[in-house]
Amino acid sequence: MRRSNKLYEEVRLDVVREALSGIKVGVLARKYNLHPETVRTWIRTYRDQVDIHKLPPADHQLQELKRLQEVEEKYEKAMKVLGEKELEIEILRELLKKQNPAYPKNLN
Repeated sequence: MRRSNKLYEEVRLDVVREALSGIKVGVLARKYNLHPETVRTWIRTYRDQVDIHKLPPADHQLQELKRLQEVEEKYEKAMKVLGEKELEIEILRELLKKQNPAYPKNLN
């Protein structure tokens, strides 16, 4: 039980560090699968209990999160393009199934 509690505290501290380094609460909430209000509560709690200047910097985590956001944006764009291409293929397949009087099937 102690181990998970310690892990929980480490995650909370990581989230607070990232939030205080300038990352938006909504982004952090999505990253850690949390409700945004939970993140805000953690930040308020740590501001009240801990001297903010004593928190270690989260530069590496900030860079990693920015990279993750870029990858997610590229992924979303790729999925949109893929969906459009699949729709286009489906439309073309349906057109092939329809008979065109200008091109009869049996040319005997």
